[in-house]
Amino acid sequence: MSQTHEFQAEVKQVLDIVIHSLYTDREIFIRELVSNAADAMEKMRLTQLTEKEVFDPSAALEVTITTDEAARTLTIADHGIGMTRAELVENLGTIAHSGSKAFAAALKNAGKQNDASLIGQFGVGFYSAFMVADKVEVHTHSWRTEGEHLVWTSDGSTSYTIDESTEEARGCKIVLHLKEDAAEFATKHRVKQVLEKYSNFVTFPVILDTERVNTVEALWLKSKDSITDEQYTEFYRFAAHAFDDPSYRLHFQAESPIAINALLFTPTQNMESYGMGQMEPNVGLYCKKVLIDPKPKKLLPEWMRFVRGVIDSEDLPLNISRESMQDSALVRKLGDVVAKRLLKHLDKEAVEDPKKYNEFYANFSRFFKEGIATDHTNRDAIAKLLRFESSMTEPGETVSLTEYVKRMKEDQKEIYYQVSTSRSTIESGPYVAAFKAKGFEVLYMFEHIDEYVISSLSKFEDKDLKSVNAPDIDIGETTGEGEGEALAEADATSLCDWIKERLATQVETVRTGKRLVGSPALVLTPEGEMSPQIRQMMKAMGKDGDMPGSKVIFEINPRHPLVRNLSALRAKDPETAGLISEQILDNALLSAGLLDEPQRIIERTQKLMEKLSA
Repeated sequence: MSQTHEFQAEVKQVLDIVIHSLYTDREIFIRELVSNAADAMEKMRLTQLTEKEVFDPSAALEVTITTDEAARTLTIADHGIGMTRAELVENLGTIAHSGSKAFAAALKNAGKQNDASLIGQFGVGFYSAFMVADKVEVHTHSWRTEGEHLVWTSDGSTSYTIDESTEEARGCKIVLHLKEDAAEFATKHRVKQVLEKYSNFVTFPVILDTERVNTVEALWLKSKDSITDEQYTEFYRFAAHAFDDPSYRLHFQAESPIAINALLFTPTQNMESYGMGQMEPNVGLYCKKVLIDPKPKKLLPEWMRFVRGVIDSEDLPLNISRESMQDSALVRKLGDVVAKRLLKHLDKEAVEDPKKYNEFYANFSRFFKEGIATDHTNRDAIAKLLRFESSMTEPGETVSLTEYVKRMKEDQKEIYYQVSTSRSTIESGPYVAAFKAKGFEVLYMFEHIDEYVISSLSKFEDKDLKSVNAPDIDIGETTGEGEGEALAEADATSLCDWIKERLATQVETVRTGKRLVGSPALVLTPEGEMSPQIRQMMKAMGKDGDMPGSKVIFEINPRHPLVRNLSALRAKDPETAGLISEQILDNALLSAGLLDEPQRIIERTQKLMEKLSA
């Protein structure tokens, strides 16, 4: 018996929104119909456990998709639970069960006729078919043995009809008569492309023109004990579109505070280091094995963009198109849980196999340092993953901040560090010798970004991080090898005053210092001034023209032979003493990375040699 049903005005309005305004990409309709088919077969699988009498019991639980370019049709069939005549009217003749009038009223009250965020509770995925089809047929037979063979037909505009069908299979077969501008979806390669993007992990086989498409298993839902390393590597390469092996993997399930199944990998190769631009986030977000977003930008922190894998949560409240999340707070909670688990996992791996971790860290340290500067929530956990060479490690060996704190001296209150271009530059300079003499470990940092990292971190386990060239450090007096008695206090004060007058344009203060061991002098950056590393970065960026001139604090070592001799020389030969004081300052500036005109050292050296040879 043929029946024709008119769509209500409100339903027609809803259909118009779904077809023209709701989805940002028309290809989504394939995902929706395949997902509906999988849901119907899941219901059928459960029904078979409780019902003895089932129509067409031998029908395989699989999705069969057929393309026909000549007829310009796409057919998607399943052997799921099917529908009766009443269920066709209920499920396809209305927009979910919430009531299309209420839905239309919500749209009107919002003043937005295409606001998809309002219709999250309405199940209209099926109607996405009308974005690409000018006619849709649904051939169906219920699982019930007394069910009819039916076909629901509509153009999605005014009405639908329900007739008897010649099809005799259980489930639903949807035939889409494609619009002229949607002919691409009648081609196998285009449909396969969409299936591999969104529906590759559907539980049931998806057969496209006799070829199975979803051949890779959803490993994140399987037990870890049942998966081999080779399977994990194969999955990583598939999901990440990568050719390398993963360096680390994290596979876990959680139920609280939100249901999560996650399988994450870190790569071996850092593509950003090859100058290929910034990586995009590549942890796919799934809901019940159906892809929601292949590259969600706000799920994990931005600095974790090198992580690859899958996060699946059946708790996600999705809007009607499944293209965005309604509850951003819940999504943030999901991301927070995963990020914390990953950081904890990496910390554990780093402790258990330091050599392997150091190799990984050498390639990806920039990401962790970026995380320190930008991810306040996870800053303390990220800090545990940082690694640096130090005054107590061999070249190339590193230490963590946790290890540093454990071996701090009893009377040591702060974590000491120096940022410079290389280990040799640090160790040949004047800053670390006194700390070594005291047995205080100094962390060596070789990248300009480290200055930002430390300023963002500022503390670790309640210990302040302090630069060895900070102007306010006092670690007590230390005498180096070859140094004698210090200048008398009056002579030292007089010498400082004389140097200050001589070098007034370059120095803010001249003072004697206790921290110097084996070096005649050093320079310090006054509080509030740009550090040497920041000045070098500005210069490298071509912005040194904007930098204000900087005067330094000039500390001299009253025990060093050169300084003691300078004190005596200034009375006998002030001109030569002045040249020597300038040379000592420039040597200190050069060591600190603050000498902008190294040519003047050569010119002054020539003058001194001329005096000595006269």
